[in-house]
Amino acid sequence: MTAPPDIRTSPSIIRTPRPDVDPERSSAVHRALVGTFVALPLVALVAAVPFAWGWGLGWHDIVLALGFYVVSGLGISAGFHRYFTHASFKAKRPLRLALAVAGSLAFEGPILNWVADHRRHHKYSDREGDPHSPWRYGDDWKALAKGLAFAHVGWIFECNRTSQEKFCPDLLADAGIRRISRWFMGYAAVSLLAPALAGGLWSMSLHGAITAFFWAGLVRVALLQHVTWSINSICHTFGSEEFATRDKARNVSWLAIASFGESWHNLHHADPTCARHGVLKGQIDISARLIWIFEKLGWVYDVRWPDGERLTARRAGGRRRPLGSMTRNLPVPVPDSAGY
Repeated sequence: MTAPPDIRTSPSIIRTPRPDVDPERSSAVHRALVGTFVALPLVALVAAVPFAWGWGLGWHDIVLALGFYVVSGLGISAGFHRYFTHASFKAKRPLRLALAVAGSLAFEGPILNWVADHRRHHKYSDREGDPHSPWRYGDDWKALAKGLAFAHVGWIFECNRTSQEKFCPDLLADAGIRRISRWFMGYAAVSLLAPALAGGLWSMSLHGAITAFFWAGLVRVALLQHVTWSINSICHTFGSEEFATRDKARNVSWLAIASFGESWHNLHHADPTCARHGVLKGQIDISARLIWIFEKLGWVYDVRWPDGERLTARRAGGRRRPLGSMTRNLPVPVPDSAGY
């Protein structure tokens, strides 16, 4: 089978309809909702500094924002990404549904859309068909600047939709997951209103509800969205390469904690089904530690921890740091051509 053309060497490629993208254009209402989901939290983030100067930032706002950031962020990282997209482990039913709900609170779209887009990204990473490659326009500085903007947020406004039937038939077969995906708007509302309710009850004041809505709702959503989108843009452009991949996936250490380990992106693309992304000594991977805790509690099983021999074989040139903990010499299936 002929590989799809490489965007980096074919910046002027003519894009034609693909079988992995539905022919129907998304509706105007859908595009308006996407614009609202992106713009509203971003406006709040821009307004955060003057708002804090005039109103102050209470410690209860910080606690609530951190709590909702951790729950929704781990829902994306350990849930939507490592579990639902790549099947890095198996989870018991209650945890499976809880991870789907937690990821839905991140305001990043319904689970079926998220998984379909990300599986498509791995199949065509940095090639034609990748929904958000920063290399789609070429590799000179002007093309790359345009590509970075597209990979970070522009791709969200594309009219065509990734086929769920092609990329996530396993999730479509699960009635509970389909229901959670349909209820995304409700979970999005909860993600904004629950902090306001908690802040109001905590302070027993309207002022506390408003500040919690702003900081633990809007600002928290904006920060998490842009951290997630940075994996698409920054982590495919800048950073270190310690494992051989077929694309431009890189490690960006300063994003590691905020992204719960997602920015150790180079290893992830070298071994997509691995439950731990930060496999080298000193690489903090909070999601991997959470999965490890779940495994100890008996809530997850068949975890695909890193295989030492396989990782060694994939190491790129240069200085080689030792592998970190939670690495086992277990057989891990080599990903298929789709990369998931």
